[in-house]
Amino acid sequence: MEQRRLGKLEYMSSAVMFGAASLGNVTQDEADKSIKFAVDHGVNHFDTAADYGDAELRMGPWMPKIRQQIFLATKTGKRTKEEAKRELHRSLERLQVDDVDLIQLHAVGSIEELDKCTSAGGALEALVEARDEGIVKAIGITGHGHMAPATHLEALRRFPFDAVLTPLNFKLYSMPEYRFDFDALRAETVKQDVALRVIKAIAKGPWDVNQKRNYATWYEPFDEQKVIDACVHFVLNQAGVSAFASAGDVHLFPKIVDAVNRYGQMSTEEVTDILSRIPEYTTPFGAPTSIA
Repeated sequence: MEQRRLGKLEYMSSAVMFGAASLGNVTQDEADKSIKFAVDHGVNHFDTAADYGDAELRMGPWMPKIRQQIFLATKTGKRTKEEAKRELHRSLERLQVDDVDLIQLHAVGSIEELDKCTSAGGALEALVEARDEGIVKAIGITGHGHMAPATHLEALRRFPFDAVLTPLNFKLYSMPEYRFDFDALRAETVKQDVALRVIKAIAKGPWDVNQKRNYATWYEPFDEQKVIDACVHFVLNQAGVSAFASAGDVHLFPKIVDAVNRYGQMSTEEVTDILSRIPEYTTPFGAPTSIA
């Protein structure tokens, strides 16, 4: 499994992160099999969140065995200091750990949400306090939507975050405004030595309202191995990207790991040819709105 440096955190992360949203609504047996597969295949970066259903509970029994060999990240979606503090301590209990490597402000995809987190009495104050107490080692920010890269760039102007988790895939990057914002964010992460990680690598687009949902993801994912290979190649071939999160379904995880292990076997021309020929490929976030 390829490893990449997480910026100033100086941790060598597996190129793919175990996206624990996949554990939100599965049995412990299913979770155990997926976590074991991850560990056995060299995945050492686990990313979960307080609001990923039962994900933290499913991961908890594994922590005594693997905590020292993984980078453990969780998130809080709360916006006030007191709420975020309570949620973080609940996460520690559910995960059965004394600390986490990274705590992230979750789903901050607009300036309005960023303002809530960074204002006086906002959630960011709780994360800084937790870092000072030693129960978290680093602080990050995540977000969805077309405004996420621009919002995360502004976040880095307000606070020295250690890590960013923002959307990226071939379709999103083909949108001129999105590409401009992502490139600006990337440049700032390089300047500040911030770990730039990405989500939605294999998102095909929103589920059709009449479509049977075969996966637990909130968007329709690609599931053909060749297309997943192309999607993975695209994000890992982007300069500055430290890692990407796997899709939120345990059944897709082996295919994604397989694609990571074959990274480099496709040319950029092949990737472009495959992904540009998919007529139903679109942004997972619906019609873009103005970022201004």
